[in-house]
Parts: sequence; structure tokens; C-alpha cells
Amino acid sequence: MGCKCGTQVILCNLPVRFDTYKGCSHGCKYCFAQKKQNIAKIQRDETVEALRSFIEGKRGRETAWCDWNIPIHWGGMSDPFQPIEKNIRASYECLKLLAETKYPFVVSTKGKLVAEPEYLELLEKCNCVVQVSMVCSKYDQLEPGTPSYEERLKIVETLAPRVQRVIVRIQPYMPEVFRDVMKNIPRLAAAGVYGVVVEGMKFYKAKKGMVKIGGDNCYPLNVLRPHFEAIRAECHRHGMKFYAGENRLRTMGDAMCCCGIDGLEGFKGNEYNLCMLLNGKNPEPTENMKQIGTGGCFQSLNQVAGINKKINNQSFYGLMQEELAGKTDYYKRLFGLEE
Repeated sequence: MGCKCGTQVILCNLPVRFDTYKGCSHGCKYCFAQKKQNIAKIQRDETVEALRSFIEGKRGRETAWCDWNIPIHWGGMSDPFQPIEKNIRASYECLKLLAETKYPFVVSTKGKLVAEPEYLELLEKCNCVVQVSMVCSKYDQLEPGTPSYEERLKIVETLAPRVQRVIVRIQPYMPEVFRDVMKNIPRLAAAGVYGVVVEGMKFYKAKKGMVKIGGDNCYPLNVLRPHFEAIRAECHRHGMKFYAGENRLRTMGDAMCCCGIDGLEGFKGNEYNLCMLLNGKNPEPTENMKQIGTGGCFQSLNQVAGINKKINNQSFYGLMQEELAGKTDYYKRLFGLEE
């Protein structure tokens, strides 16, 4: 099937994802993926052949809108460097291809293998940003199958001098660990981290004091904003970039794209999304996005009878505009413009 693109296309500059595995052994108690599917059983997902096809410019229904070398987000639903990789080595094979082609990508992981010598040797040759998810040591009990926070800090120290950039994902963030996060900012800077991205925890069950945004229960902005401001100031004080993964606070970041790709040659994301449009960035669609039949990725947003025919007869541009016109109030709330 190859690289996928679904609901994130309206929110994210890097909505094209690739996963070498289905399922995950990390056992993170807050994981969003396990809410969507049973992830206890781990198996192969996309192949190196499917990745090569996308790199060579071949597009499927979900990615027909994209006619340039958009950076791939590797590990959007499953960690490519989780323990099973040691035996299957599917991610290693993909790394060899990415090192050979220099195709741009962002990879997200909590795994140890990413810092093993044979993987590092390939990552050094890649055109990539490595994201390591790590909030603080108090999260160790919430992430029973992962390396500890301190172990991940050592992984970051190993990666930083060998790859283009290391971004630390402080997500999902809970205000209760604010002081721990602040204390760790200087340590991250000393380890060679380029920047951090912060996003608040989302809860599926209603909790006192939370606000409902779509299907999620979220911390209100008057709680998150002062924390984000303080973390941003501390990051800047230590020479690191700050990115807001929280959709409602995206404009607080040093770039609207929160993946840490700003300024990197060859890393051109998709700016024609609702986050950019509603925040007044005035992005322009490409000519290809205006072509009929390029909006297949919108099917994941519209699970209703007869939607296939409608999507097949419209363009990516037209469907994006229709999505905005039909749900303007909802998206304003989603992006923190009405709270």
C-alpha cells in the first residue's frame, strides 16, 4: 500500500506517514494508537519496496495531491526501533534505502536500537530529523516497555553529534510534571538537542476542569499557555528551539511546523492545511492539488455512504475548502481561536 495520508492532512505540514510495523511493545498507558486498534500483536507493516515506490514519485490514492519530495514521518503509528526490530530488521532495510537516496524524513522513536552502531552508521548518511519522545522520569511508570528517561537521555547524547538534528518530544505533557520538565531543559541542551516540541495530554474520558475539543478532553489554554511560555523561555535561554505540538498553541512555536524541520534544505512540508489557513498564513495550493481526483486522503474524514464518488470528482484543494467552510467554528476551536 505504501505511504499513507489521512486525517492529519488538515492539521499537519508532514501528514504522509510510513510504518514498518503494526503494533507496539512499549505499553505506554496513554497511547492514542491503542484506542484505534489492538496493538498488542506486533507484525510487519509497510515494506522497503513500498517505501522505494514513494521515493521514486509513485503516489497512491491518499497521496495523489503531493507531487514533490515531501518529508515522510516514519513511526507515526508504531515505533520503528522497538525490540522486535532486532530480529526482523525491517527498519534497518528501510534505513539502507533512505541513506542511499537521501530522501528527507522525520523519524519518531523511544527505542534503544536507534543508537546502536550499525543503525547510527546509516543515520549519519541520511537526510533526517530524529525525534525522541521523553517527558521526565516520572513517566517511566507509564511507559513500562521503553528505556527509562535517563537511558533515553544517553541515547540522545549518542545521536546528537551524528545526525542533522535531534528533537525531543515532551508529549504527552501533563502540568503536574512542569518542574521536572523545567529542570531537564538544561540537560537536554547539554546533550545536544536542537529543540523540543510540547503537546498536552489528551484524555478520552471526561475529567473535571478539562475542555472538550472534538473527541478529546484537553487541558484548558489558561493552564497550558503559561507552562508553554515558561518552557519556551527556558529553551531559548539554553539555545534550543521551541515548537508547540498543541494545535491550539501552534503559533507559540518558533515555526508553525512542529517537527523541527525549519531551515533544513530539502525539507518542504505541505503548508496548504487548515492550521495554516485559519492562522492567517495565506498558503497557496499547488497546481496539482487543484486537479480532480487528488483528494483521496479526505475519505478518512468523511466516513459516509457515497463519499467515494464525491471525492473522486473533486480536488484536494476543493475538499480542503469545503472542509473549512462546513466546519469553521469547529476548527476555530480546534486551533484555539475560540476558547
